[in-house]
Amino acid sequence: MSHLLRKPFGTHGEVHRITPQSAGWRYVGFSLYRLRPGETAAEATGDNEAILVMVEGRARIHAADRDWGELGDRMDVFEKTPPHCLYVPDGQDWRAEATTDCTLAVCTAPGRGGHGARRIGPDGIALMQRGTGSNTRWINNIAMEAEDWCDSLLVTEVFTPAGNWSSYPSHRHDEDDFPRITYLEETYYHRLNPPNGWGVQRVYTDDGSLDEVIVVRDGEVVLVPRGHHPCAAPHGFELYYLNVMAGPRRAWRFVVAPEMESVIAKEAG
Repeated sequence: MSHLLRKPFGTHGEVHRITPQSAGWRYVGFSLYRLRPGETAAEATGDNEAILVMVEGRARIHAADRDWGELGDRMDVFEKTPPHCLYVPDGQDWRAEATTDCTLAVCTAPGRGGHGARRIGPDGIALMQRGTGSNTRWINNIAMEAEDWCDSLLVTEVFTPAGNWSSYPSHRHDEDDFPRITYLEETYYHRLNPPNGWGVQRVYTDDGSLDEVIVVRDGEVVLVPRGHHPCAAPHGFELYYLNVMAGPRRAWRFVVAPEMESVIAKEAG
């Protein structure tokens, strides 16, 4: 099994916990809870900021000394409706109590203070098309560069139709050389429809020192420490992923793979 693939360590409760220490990098953390009605999850953010994403289901959330009420109305992630999310700054606590079966993602990265807790979505998040033809996918931007209410996190959802490519053309963001490129670590939390399906993600560098082709199944996470990282959804299997990115600069600048330059030129021409 690839060292970049993280399988869930259960089907109930906390099923993923990826830290900078366990991933071997410096910025991105990701955990995932699958809760039944009445069950709870709670964490202290410590030195990190967090974005809680209600992937599926509903939960009552108390965070940063405030009751935020019940969040969530998407019962199946493949409904593609905008998610309910909550930003929790560093130095705070949060607690979620499931009111239905729910899947709660916790995206973390270093916080520097100065931002208040806030709801994100569903208002203000609109499903957008990116790419054309077999490169078409649909995006729910949760916290990208235009938002100025967090310190490090970049978070988005992507829906890739069956038979299509995503995170494509192949690109990398593994150098700190702004504005040409930024260093961003990244996690991909994958879901498949139907759930017994599978997808493919390749993670590779130009020099071949890293070259992994990973079969991903429902509920698995892929780490992208460096290199290009395209995904593919085979015919018959729809692919969703939740991206978490962070690095020393909150900006998404990338360089496409050399073999992609002729593809881009043909599309532009």
